[in-house]
Amino acid sequence: MQNITHYIPILTTIISFAFTVVLYKHWQHKPEAKYLVWWTIGALCFGVGTLTESINTLAGWSIWNMKAWYISGALLGAFPLAQGTVYLLLKKKAADILAWFFIVYIAVASVAIILAPVNMSIVDPLRLTGKVMMWTWARMFSILPNTYALIFLVGGAAWSAIQYARKQGSRNRVIGNTLIAVGGLLPGIGGSFTRFGYVEVLFVTEFIGILLIWAGYRAMTPPWIAPIPAPQAATD
Repeated sequence: MQNITHYIPILTTIISFAFTVVLYKHWQHKPEAKYLVWWTIGALCFGVGTLTESINTLAGWSIWNMKAWYISGALLGAFPLAQGTVYLLLKKKAADILAWFFIVYIAVASVAIILAPVNMSIVDPLRLTGKVMMWTWARMFSILPNTYALIFLVGGAAWSAIQYARKQGSRNRVIGNTLIAVGGLLPGIGGSFTRFGYVEVLFVTEFIGILLIWAGYRAMTPPWIAPIPAPQAATD
């Protein structure tokens, strides 16, 4: 039986797409900024993931919607947002290499997920889970991009917050990076609960997570000021 938490992704989707528009407009002001391109893609992918959750609530379970949910969430997830941070933390050449590696990696992983057979006998119409896919090895693809996102989105933001905390007049950047770090971490925590059948926890953490990421972005962009990590800011 569905409860109120199953409808949270509908609101999360609206927020994510609104955030996508904001980021896209920011990118239009700075078309050379690759990090804004990736953050725009990241917010869009976040919204697509919660859209599939909304579809499951409103229209019911389907194989293709479940696989779209897995690809947009478990494979893409926070990766594009993390890649945006990579363009701020690393040299462009290194960031480009990492971007292309993960583009190919996720494309291959997505094909495996699309082709993976589904065990219909363990499907729960109210809960989306990758456990229904019989190719366990295909689900292992999600480990690398999620670890990458943890290191660069969460870790990068936390590290930048610490660096800015040592500088006077950087209160907004400390707050912004802290909010982004927490916001990026929450959906990962919620995702771990889906492995035990508690997908409702993911719905809540996704909602809070995107709000915190947007709030962190706003704290550092008053208005159209790029949230540059401390090391780069010091050399500009």
